[in-house]
Amino acid sequence: MNSGNRPLSPHIQVYRWQWTMLLSITHRATGIALAAGSLLLVCWLLAVASGPDAFAAVHGFVGSWFGRLLLFGWTWALLYHLFNGIRHLFWDAGIGFELPAARASGYAVVAASVAATLAVWIAGYMSAGALG
Repeated sequence: MNSGNRPLSPHIQVYRWQWTMLLSITHRATGIALAAGSLLLVCWLLAVASGPDAFAAVHGFVGSWFGRLLLFGWTWALLYHLFNGIRHLFWDAGIGFELPAARASGYAVVAASVAATLAVWIAGYMSAGALG
């Protein structure tokens, strides 16, 4: 059977990039990032259980600029995935499928995830300053 001239199934190279397509791919990517970021949580828990030397090593990494960058990205991924998941719940109920509504809710998800991430980190730094 010769399938050399048959058309391929449409995929990312065929479609023109759209906002909703980008948000869908980002939702999947943040899900993967959350799973990978959970490994850092496991390392932290193991370090807590292993004693002060292990905890100091993990804390040193998490407190570095790279560790904080990872935590900041993980925070954003968590909040983006949460807000976009809520958006999908509305879609499951049949609400917001119209193109203008889908586009607007997409912008709202991005704005809310950025604003909430900044709020979490600002609140964290303010409470850390108040404690220390």
